[in-house]
Amino acid sequence: MNEQMRAFLERYHSAAMTTLRADGTPHVARVGVALVDGQVWSSGTQTRLRTKYLRRDPRSTLFVFDAEFRWIALESRVTILDSPDAPELNLRLFQLMQQGMDVPEGQINWFGRTISHEEFLKTMVEEQRLIYELEIIRFYGMY
Repeated sequence: MNEQMRAFLERYHSAAMTTLRADGTPHVARVGVALVDGQVWSSGTQTRLRTKYLRRDPRSTLFVFDAEFRWIALESRVTILDSPDAPELNLRLFQLMQQGMDVPEGQINWFGRTISHEEFLKTMVEEQRLIYELEIIRFYGMY
C-alpha cells in the first residue's frame, strides 16, 4: 500500500463491498471502512448475506469513494474476525471512522444517536457483530 492510498483510506470511509453468490453473480452492499493498524476493516453481522457469501468464498472487491469522484478499488481476500473480542474490535473501528466528528469522549455516534462505549459494546454483542479484515491483492483507481 503506497502513502497516497493510505492517506485516502485514512480520510474516506464510505464504500461498497462486492461479494460472490454461489452462482458467481455479484452481491453489493454499502459499508463503512477504516484502516486499523494498516489493515482495512469493515463491520458486519453473523446474519448478513455478505458474511454467508464470504464464509463460502472469501474473495471481495471493495470500492471506497469520496464526494469528489475520487475512488479506489481493492480486490481482496477477507478474513472474518468473530472471536469474543469482536465487540471491542468494532469499537476501535467505529472510533477511527468517527475521528474528526463532533462526538464526545467516551461516546460513539450510532446511526444518528450518541451512546456510551458500554452501550455500544452491548449493542455489538446483541447484533452479533464481527469484523471483515481485507487482505489486499490488487488495487486501482483515481485517488
